[in-house]
Amino acid sequence: MTVAFKQQSADRLQESLGLVQRLIERQRQLEHLMARQDAADAADPQAPQHNLLELGQKLAQLHPADIAHVLEALPLEDRLLAWDLTDPARDGAVLLEVSDAVRESLIEVMDADQLVAALAGLDADELAELAPDLPRQVVYEAMGRLDEEERGQLQAVLSYDDDRVGALMDFELVTIRADVSCEVVLRYLRRFDELPGQTDKIFVTDEAGLLKGVLPVRKLLVSDPDTLVEEAMATEVVSFHPDEAAVDAALAFERYDLVTAPVVDERGALLGRLTVDAMVDVIREESDSEMLNLAGLKEEEDLFAPVMDSVRNRWAWLAINLGTAFFASRVIGAFEHSIAKLVALAALMPIVAGIGGNSGNQTITMIVRALAMGQMRPGQAGRLWRKELGVSVINGMVWGSVIGAVAWLLYGSASLGLVMLAAMTLNLMLAATMGVMIPTLMQKLGKDPALGSSVLITACTDSGGFLIFLGLATLFLL
Repeated sequence: MTVAFKQQSADRLQESLGLVQRLIERQRQLEHLMARQDAADAADPQAPQHNLLELGQKLAQLHPADIAHVLEALPLEDRLLAWDLTDPARDGAVLLEVSDAVRESLIEVMDADQLVAALAGLDADELAELAPDLPRQVVYEAMGRLDEEERGQLQAVLSYDDDRVGALMDFELVTIRADVSCEVVLRYLRRFDELPGQTDKIFVTDEAGLLKGVLPVRKLLVSDPDTLVEEAMATEVVSFHPDEAAVDAALAFERYDLVTAPVVDERGALLGRLTVDAMVDVIREESDSEMLNLAGLKEEEDLFAPVMDSVRNRWAWLAINLGTAFFASRVIGAFEHSIAKLVALAALMPIVAGIGGNSGNQTITMIVRALAMGQMRPGQAGRLWRKELGVSVINGMVWGSVIGAVAWLLYGSASLGLVMLAAMTLNLMLAATMGVMIPTLMQKLGKDPALGSSVLITACTDSGGFLIFLGLATLFLL
């Protein structure tokens, strides 16, 4: 029997999360109250059990993806309490949905038997997704419960890196031959209890398993029953090889509005399929990774992770940032005599550095996004640099004139206003240059273009902005 869980809107999901949090808080209060007095003297000795029962019932009403959302939003102690009350039959489905960091915290408190039981209802491709986070012995035991075909599928998926198409293949698909009629296909489909999820097309293969085309379900339903599959099928098919990058496949799904697509080997033999739900996960993970890398975080972090885990995740780029900040302070220190003679420089120089950092982050965000979306090739960096340079010159002249006029009015010095104009323009040009160069160079070195880009661009525009502004002021004003 298939259990259907009610889908929840974002607001309803937040209401469910709030209710779970209140029930957990009440449970803590009840346990504390019971500990302070004799259970026999308590007003309702069964109150904690009733509260736990209500909490378990609430979790049972949620979809595994919603349970995952709830677990991610709870501190570790509360998360483990909710996890203990989750139906063990759905543990595997929930583990598939939670983030990697939270999944690690849940697996740590499960013994081997619990893990093996949680994996019992998973398909080979789902088991492969969890395998890197599981103890090796648990994976072996789970593989031992699979039949020969499923074991081969699991080994095939595990042979590819996580960021390859082959690691995301789904083996639940329907295949037919081209020399049968649509009526035969419909009778064949009626023999299934239910079709695999996201079945929008049926794959047409020959005797050797080579992909010949696809028969869209919407075309099958309206075709004449006597029409042969080879007459109704589409032969131009968007397909993927298992060694292709998963991100490229996800972009193709978005570009062609795909729901499923076949995965074939070099001979054209059908190996499996990709589904849109897996591709949505890839896009989300790629977006999250870019956001984290821009901020200088090494990996996804559990919001309620222990302090030392968070320190280890963040320290590297903070150390780099400290070094660049010290360098910027040395730049300022080199012009101490100029600042002492003209105190206005101390008030104005953060403006030049701040605007440069903002502009640089805008440029670097555009370039990183273009590289991630495949819209930019490294050979186009020069052309984009010239374009961004033009934008920075115009912005520098416009906003440099504005802040220059303000400086003139505040300090009564037209020369100081002109220095502000020149410094603003030159620092925006530096920001444009570094905004294009940093991610392009990162990609050439085989690194993620977003890795620490925000930290590096800020360091460049701060140090460069101070040097340009104070240098021009020393040269022309003092």
